[in-house]
Amino acid sequence: MDVQQIKQRFGIIGNSFGLNRAIDVAVQVAPTDLSVLITGESGTGKESFPQIIHQSSARKHGSYIAVNCGAIPEGTIDSELFGHEKGAFTGALSDRKGYFEEANGGTIFLDEIGELPLNTQVRLLRVLEAGEFIKVGSSKVLKTDVRVVAATNVKMEQAIKDGKFREDLFYRLNSVPIIIPPLRDRSDDIYLLFRKFANDFATRYRMPAIRLSEDAKELLLRYRWPGNIRQLKNITEQISVIEQQREINGEAITKYLPYHSGDNLPAIIRDKSQAESDFTNEREILYKVLFDMKNDMNDLKKLVLDMMETGGVNSHEEHAQIIQKLYQSEDGAFVPTDSNIQPVNYQAPVTKENHEPIQDTEEFVEESLSLADKEIELIKKALEKYNGRRKQAAVELGISERTLYRKIKEYQIER
Repeated sequence: MDVQQIKQRFGIIGNSFGLNRAIDVAVQVAPTDLSVLITGESGTGKESFPQIIHQSSARKHGSYIAVNCGAIPEGTIDSELFGHEKGAFTGALSDRKGYFEEANGGTIFLDEIGELPLNTQVRLLRVLEAGEFIKVGSSKVLKTDVRVVAATNVKMEQAIKDGKFREDLFYRLNSVPIIIPPLRDRSDDIYLLFRKFANDFATRYRMPAIRLSEDAKELLLRYRWPGNIRQLKNITEQISVIEQQREINGEAITKYLPYHSGDNLPAIIRDKSQAESDFTNEREILYKVLFDMKNDMNDLKKLVLDMMETGGVNSHEEHAQIIQKLYQSEDGAFVPTDSNIQPVNYQAPVTKENHEPIQDTEEFVEESLSLADKEIELIKKALEKYNGRRKQAAVELGISERTLYRKIKEYQIER
């Protein structure tokens, strides 16, 4: 069967390249006995592909068993998959066949394979490699001929790195990978799926099918759909049942699109070189802003000192007013607002005791930005702190004693 026939038979809606590619791979691998690992986000429709593989294979007349590994408690999953002997554990009143024994000659679909416990992963690896398994509570080796198809929405590489999934089992399952694209990467299929669901619910609930206005359709296509097809189907059903009007506008549909931080924003895809270039540009801009702010602050200090020395303001209030006009603080940043302010007459403040002007003795010194000067200063402080003992000073500075001796000689620091 070709791709279109597969879609009609299994009720798959959509024409995106990623979807068609996944179906084509499933059809091509079906006649073999290779293990298949289906990956994709939750709600993308992964459960249809094991059935495509089974029905397109020579095993289609055999059993098809679907098992949700995440829904079975860890204490009983070995018994469910491989069976148990009578008396193997409390409550084991009789022998029981497991899914691998029941599916002999057919296909078993292990959904949510990433949730499988590590001990069970060892048993599954033996089935895949040798077709052998042992029931719980037994020592007898049994044979089975089963095609294994697994699916997961977990990032397996990360699970392996975290020690939650065996690497050898991953590569054994991943003989043929099938990747199901998320709904946000199938924008042309979103409205097709919506119309299909709307017509299905109209038939089920015996009511006219809902329609979308242009603005509602635009919102539907721009939404990121974190829950994928399952979420789209649920929202379509909600709107079909709750809304009285059969034509849905943008305002009405917005109430049914839950906000997820960042999920309903358009994705911006950039290559690595572009991202690194943008980061470098932003860093250079930040450095420039910081240096400009430092220079502005130094200019402000010089201006105030010059005005105080030459007699530029009459009072502290006028002094504050000039500073406020020069630099207005907005959001914590000093921004120059007027560079043409003319100084006014300034009389230095007078003390109550002697009524003599207070002489400002502060001297403005431009801060050195030289790394060598800073290094010399730190070395001198460390040597002074430890009374010239180089070993303790080197430990304090975080360098070796030999490096400290070399720098003392290089900078000609007196000890």
